[in-house]
Amino acid sequence: MKGAILCLALLLPMVLATPASSEPSQTNLHRAKVFLAAGDYRRAVEACQREVEAVPSAHSYVYLTYVYQAIDGYLEAMAKADRWVAVEQLYLNLATRGVEDLTDPPDVLARIAKELIQESVRRQSDVAAAMATRLDKATSERLWTQQTAWRAAHPGDWWNSAPEVWNW
Repeated sequence: MKGAILCLALLLPMVLATPASSEPSQTNLHRAKVFLAAGDYRRAVEACQREVEAVPSAHSYVYLTYVYQAIDGYLEAMAKADRWVAVEQLYLNLATRGVEDLTDPPDVLARIAKELIQESVRRQSDVAAAMATRLDKATSERLWTQQTAWRAAHPGDWWNSAPEVWNW
């Protein structure tokens, strides 16, 4: 028992002195990727926000920016395809938080919802992108080059997932 306490006492300062990893957390970003694939954009944003809170880095801010842009891309594709029910469903996904919304649904017109959501996600995307660049410009530029290639390779559904090379 005394030996275990002594060992812990010797190791604790080394553990506490170890800097936090600047690499993204597998858990939150993995969840965000799954939520994107499911079309659960609210939870994808929330997972990225948790990542930014837990491990603020260029990676986490770029991923959050990407999710905002994915929402924008999805909205634009649904509007062009005249799929306003899907736009309304996205609004409900973003606006609802619990079972109380079943008895008091936040109904809006789909076209108004599209404009409101797009304006908000574009603004938040710009803010998150600026933060990523301030933290690590070279990493941000590399990640945006990767996402640009991803979008070009998947023009009809890029918003359903993050770039495959972002396997973090």
